Amino acid sequence: MTVRVLVVGDVLLDRDIEGDVRRISPEAPVPVVQVEGTNERAGGAGLAATLLAREGIEVHLATALADDEPAKRLEALLTGRLPVTEILRAPGTRCKTRVRSAGQSLLRLDVEAPAEMGDGCDVAALEEQLEAADAVLVADYAGGVVSHPEVRDVLRRWASQRAMVWDPHPRGAEPVPGVTLATPNRAEACQFATSAAPLDRLATELRDRWQAWAVAVTDGGNGVFTAAGGAPAMFTPAPFNHRGDACGAGDRFAGTAAAELGSGATTRAAIEAAVMDTAGWLAAGGVNAAEVVGAAEPEQDAAALVRRVHAAGGTVVATGGCFDILHAGHIASLEAARRLGDALIVLLNSDDSVRRLKGADRPVNSLADRRRVLESLRCVDAVAVFGGSDPCVLLDQLRPDIWAKGGDYSAEMLPETPIVSSWGGRVVLVPYLPGRSTTAILQEGSAR
Repeated sequence: MTVRVLVVGDVLLDRDIEGDVRRISPEAPVPVVQVEGTNERAGGAGLAATLLAREGIEVHLATALADDEPAKRLEALLTGRLPVTEILRAPGTRCKTRVRSAGQSLLRLDVEAPAEMGDGCDVAALEEQLEAADAVLVADYAGGVVSHPEVRDVLRRWASQRAMVWDPHPRGAEPVPGVTLATPNRAEACQFATSAAPLDRLATELRDRWQAWAVAVTDGGNGVFTAAGGAPAMFTPAPFNHRGDACGAGDRFAGTAAAELGSGATTRAAIEAAVMDTAGWLAAGGVNAAEVVGAAEPEQDAAALVRRVHAAGGTVVATGGCFDILHAGHIASLEAARRLGDALIVLLNSDDSVRRLKGADRPVNSLADRRRVLESLRCVDAVAVFGGSDPCVLLDQLRPDIWAKGGDYSAEMLPETPIVSSWGGRVVLVPYLPGRSTTAILQEGSAR
């Protein structure tokens, strides 16, 4: 089943100037960026729409375009991905240019445009797209589209007729009454509520003030506080705390929530799906990934992590095992392994692999449960699953700098040693607490 989502909001032209920094300028204490390339993409509501355009989701964008050179490039970027309806004429195109090196932004240059839109909103075109949509995402970037009186009047009339998600902006308009879900982040919620209350209370306060069915306040890698209906606020934790570039994460979250609501999901289910999808998208590289797709598989997450860490000149550590019943020996080894580098990937045996190694009654905990427990650990940055008797094939794909194993092995005992050495990697043994093992724990439990 395909769900149709209409995105309404302001578009920007985003540029990333990528380069390498190897020296400081003799003219001033600033880095000299040797430019290697420039990438352009649609930003604002354009980014929200392109992030949402994936299998099973049909996306249409209603926005304002200007009559200038940046707008022509922006229109070419958009129309190659999805249909666009111009409902207003913009006075100019806003542009944001980031100068980046090794995955980090060094500087951002903004070219703003007047926020006042021209007269003559194409109300009929907007109404036609709303009629065809299953859900609506209002992506307000304070450019004048959402605050235009005619656009607001149309959205107000349709708020009770469609699943409508409103992603507000601190300099933009407040949501119209009756929206299904509003998705401010922490800073936006504090500004709109003009208080410093806990986020669960801010979500409830804004839900009542905006007359929305639900308000979800996003708090980065911590998770989301949602006040829905008349129930107390609910907290949905993020599966991990992302440390890299989070540009577009709010758009991804709001868009996925809109698509889920449009397909008939409850607010709670939509929020949970949006949290997991956004986390997977960030782990796969976010806006800097080669392809913008749905939530990545663990192997893709791990590969993306390797690329990011290596691009920044860092060291990737990998370790592996069944981790059937996580115990103190596992924790000691994992924490020691993480200290060897800048990121730790755990290569985890599949259920079939555990069964072949440990017997028909293993694993005690399923792959999904074992993976979730590992991903919750602060020392673990990614988990990848392998199905063979050893992780050599997956290791060769990821090529970490260090392969770490518990000290109850020797390097000569490990089948991974030759493959790791083949690309110049190292095998490092880490401490393993004696007397701790899943088998011993199970035997002790059965003896009681």
